[in-house]
Formats: sequence, structure tokens, C-alpha cells
Amino acid sequence: MKKHIPYLLQQDKVFQQIIDLYGEPHISTRPEGFDSLCKLIIEQQVSLASAKACYLKMESFLGKVSPQNILNASDEDLRNNAISKQKVVYLKELSKAILNGELQLETLSDKSEEQIKEELTSIKGIGHWTAEVYIIFCLQKEDVFPIGDIALQNTLKELFSVTTKEEMIFLSQKWKPNRSLATYFFWHYYLKKRNREPLIY
Repeated sequence: MKKHIPYLLQQDKVFQQIIDLYGEPHISTRPEGFDSLCKLIIEQQVSLASAKACYLKMESFLGKVSPQNILNASDEDLRNNAISKQKVVYLKELSKAILNGELQLETLSDKSEEQIKEELTSIKGIGHWTAEVYIIFCLQKEDVFPIGDIALQNTLKELFSVTTKEEMIFLSQKWKPNRSLATYFFWHYYLKKRNREPLIY
């Protein structure tokens, strides 16, 4: 994906400004599959540090994070191991979909972004943000713009005279077909400005 940095530099001076301030962005990747999707569900609407702690506690309790182990665990056990009541429901719905063949994660990489989003968001608890971040991190699709991401929104408001999602989406058109890379730039800016590092676990 980094090979497209020169293209973005030609399209918008903001990317050179980010490089001048903080260097090139780190391109975070995660493996495809159930484990990564569970992490993204747990990361919904909480800090990444908090999500990491919750995931690791659940993993320690389960031994292995797998669909069968999550379904075998009682709701109470999962809640006692740092998973909220709502996210217990989401993780169990995902586990059921995997085990009954409703969702086949290994086939997603061959499908279009719209097809992938449709399949993922059909599962309770997986919205557009979770689906889009999975598509970027795990499937490495190159033109994804996760407009529901708060860090992305806040960064665009800081760097451009935009306030609404509609304005942000319109702005993003000039970064096509490399909006995933543009998003990595803005996440990089967001973290570095706040003296934070990408979270890896």
C-alpha cells in the first residue's frame, strides 16, 4: 500500500505536511479471520487500551478465542471476564454465524467491498465501522474510507474546513483510489499528535 504514497503527495499537500511532522504512517495489518473480528467488536466505542485489556482477559479465560469456546461459555462468565452484556450478545451471534456457515470469513477477500460489507453487517453487532476497519486491516482493500471512525473525523476537522460527514466524503473523492492509505495517514497524525502509538496485540 505504501507504494501509492507518491500518488497521494501529488493529490494533496496535507500528506507531505504529515510526513514532515511525523514521518510516513505505519500500515497496521491484522490477520483475516474470527480472532480479528472479535477484537474489532470489543474495540467498538472504547479506547484501544481498554479493548486490549478486555480481549486478553477473555482470551485467558477461554484458553483460545474460537466460536465454539465462546458459545460454550455462559453469558455470566464472559461478563465476569470484562466483556459487556451487549458485546457478549454480539460475540455469540458472530460465533453462531461462523459455525452454521452463514458467514465464511475465508471467502471474503475475493469479494467486492460492498459484498463484504453486506455479509458482515448482516450479523448483529457488526456495523459499518467494524466492517470497514476489518476490510482495511485484514483484507487490505485499498479504497476504503471508514467515515464512522471518530479519530478520522476529528483529524479531518483539524486539517480541513469540514464539519459534516457529507463534506468529509466529498473531500475524500480526490484521494481515490487510495483512500485506505489516506486513512492510515490521518490515523498516524491523530496518534502522533497525542503522543500515542498504534496498538498491537
